[in-house]
Amino acid sequence: MNRVFQHDLFSERTVPQVKTESIKYIGSKLKIIPYILEIAMRIGARSVFDGFTGSTRVAQAFAQAGCDVVAADISKWSEVLAACYLRKERGEHIKEILEELNHAEPFDGWFTEKYGGEAQRPVVNGYKKPWQKHNTRKLDAIRERISQMNLSPAEEATALTSLMLALDRVDNTLGHFASYLKEWSPRSFNHLVLKEPLFIPTPGRHRVKRGDIFKVIEDMPEADLAYLDPPYGSNNEKMPPSRVRYASYYHIWTTVCLNDKPEVFGKALRRADTRDTVAGSVFEEFRRGPNGRFLAVEAIERLVKKIRAKHILLSYSSGGRATASELVEMIQGVGEIEEIIEIEYKRNVMARMKWTNEWISPKEDKNTEYLFLLNK
Repeated sequence: MNRVFQHDLFSERTVPQVKTESIKYIGSKLKIIPYILEIAMRIGARSVFDGFTGSTRVAQAFAQAGCDVVAADISKWSEVLAACYLRKERGEHIKEILEELNHAEPFDGWFTEKYGGEAQRPVVNGYKKPWQKHNTRKLDAIRERISQMNLSPAEEATALTSLMLALDRVDNTLGHFASYLKEWSPRSFNHLVLKEPLFIPTPGRHRVKRGDIFKVIEDMPEADLAYLDPPYGSNNEKMPPSRVRYASYYHIWTTVCLNDKPEVFGKALRRADTRDTVAGSVFEEFRRGPNGRFLAVEAIERLVKKIRAKHILLSYSSGGRATASELVEMIQGVGEIEEIIEIEYKRNVMARMKWTNEWISPKEDKNTEYLFLLNK
């Protein structure tokens, strides 16, 4: 039978106090960072591979806890965030750089044409907009100036991160760019101002990698802990995976970082390279293969088998219930399961369970996170 221990995590031991920041992000693990760090401390992890770093909040936390961190993701904007927050030096000219960018003369450019709306009408020719024009004009000016300033890689990553954070504070969205609000949000009337991103010096040696995770891990040294939070996407098998995948949700951040003025399509003016047939991710694929197994679960199984790490911490949200049974079956065949951590956000408690053949019954509350700790 299951052995279940339920308690307030923070009464048991003290975890490092960390402070992170990033853009709004669906699936953010901000609230469970203390639980993740508690596990890392308990197993004595000194080197960590964060394979789907996304907003980089967990990578930031591992770095502040004293770990050597490799932060990897397929997204350009995630690479930029990681390069900013895991940098070793503040940069002596950052304040002057941001001050110069804040004084760039606004103008109507590509971003204003595509994504700027008038204060009096957020819907233009049937298209809702993510920002008001007074802010996209600033965006056009600042992004062009960044390209002209001959910045170092660390300075450019910091400037672009500052720009994304500033845009995030004045947007007209629910936290992603697959659709926009019909009426202007109160924050969209505020003015875009660049501020210095959070900088907390950390002792570890950090690396930032971008690319398909199966290619990234080919030349990675063994880590004490691999933290994997793959994008599970929708549990609707009839829905094209691109409708929920992260390339679609955060396409504008890619364009801000690349400044490549891409071909766009649809009411949200998504990048053409996020179309259904172009940018599919197997981890967000909820169709089944010929053998009847979910393709996403098979991809996770292949990754867990190939990755070189003493321990693997796999994150799974209760929102992905459609894959729960297959995910558990897969985990049983890959390595020794040390424990499963079930975190209930509302009560701020966790239940620790030694594995049996029975799956934990899904809760009605959707704000539940499961952490599977595997020993390879």
